[in-house]
Amino acid sequence: MKTTTADKIASYQTLKRVGQCLYRAQESDTYYAILKRAGKQIKRSLKTSDQALAKRRLAELRDKAARLNSSDASRTTFEALASRWLEAAGASMKRSSYERQCWVIQSLNRYIGTVLVRGISKAMIEQWAAQRIKEASARTVNFERQTLIRILAYAMRDGLILDNPALVLKRMQEARHKVIIPSRDEFRRLVATMRQEHALAQPGADLCEFLAYSGCQRGEATAVTWGDVNFEGRTFTVTGGETGTKNHEARVVPLFPALEKYLLTLKAALPHPPAAADRIITIRNAQTSIDNACKKAGLPHFSHHSLRHFFCSNAIEAGIDFKAIAGWLGHKDGGLLVARTYGHLRDEHSAAMAQRMTFGADEESAGLREKAQPTNA
Repeated sequence: MKTTTADKIASYQTLKRVGQCLYRAQESDTYYAILKRAGKQIKRSLKTSDQALAKRRLAELRDKAARLNSSDASRTTFEALASRWLEAAGASMKRSSYERQCWVIQSLNRYIGTVLVRGISKAMIEQWAAQRIKEASARTVNFERQTLIRILAYAMRDGLILDNPALVLKRMQEARHKVIIPSRDEFRRLVATMRQEHALAQPGADLCEFLAYSGCQRGEATAVTWGDVNFEGRTFTVTGGETGTKNHEARVVPLFPALEKYLLTLKAALPHPPAAADRIITIRNAQTSIDNACKKAGLPHFSHHSLRHFFCSNAIEAGIDFKAIAGWLGHKDGGLLVARTYGHLRDEHSAAMAQRMTFGADEESAGLREKAQPTNA
């Protein structure tokens, strides 16, 4: 069972029984609960000196203890529990999310897979985090931490443990990566360089242009079919294909002028009219072609996601508000992530536009004064 700092303090404090399973520390006036379940003593600080509150917390603790499944807890390892959790939770996950959780659980199993769930302590969790951060990025550790919390919450629900020891871990500070956004000139050079390559590079260039003009993620872009495009209504639908979008919801996005022109050009170049189910972009990944073009053209290292950034930067320069951009991207936060990621671009663009505001009354007055002054004969 989990041992808290308060419980350790209680071990050398004098506890006075004040009710059934209810004790009070004479030194600190803090209330404690001591009860038995399946022959094992459970001792917890109720973290209050208010008797009424202590009684409510004691009732909650007794209720949780009553739900403990001692027989199952005595033989369930973390590995077995994680497998059960993934089977239950995986049904509502995208395939990519499910596969990532498999990797996360495999990583966790290396440390605590053979440990009985009821034997996982706060100290063990803290030791895992201290070791893991030496091997992986803070982002990876945070993702694994969240999965660990969910699995142990599942164990609480099934009565295997009383408390979730993983909650002791705080999110680790993640290093913020600098967003690399192609300029319009760099984007043109990237596409032109890819177009100049052999025929195998052309689908890669098609993908790059689609990403830049639509703002889609790579998986979303490569799943768009001709049937998803409504030229008459000037919209297109982002479904994400088999794997779905990031938030599991399809969205209808305006058919932006640059994207419409590009799609019409692609369609006209086809040897025959495409079927509605035909994918517009015929490849899934163009990173190798992008890397080769960047190297050949002397450009920074761009990725598929750099082109999504390119779309956003152009939208901001066009004066589009963050909420509208967020809707186009499929974000559900009303523009908070866009503001946090691209807010500096809006500020820079605003400052640049402000330099055009050069008119003023003093300037006009100066011109009138010059005209009013007599000229020397």
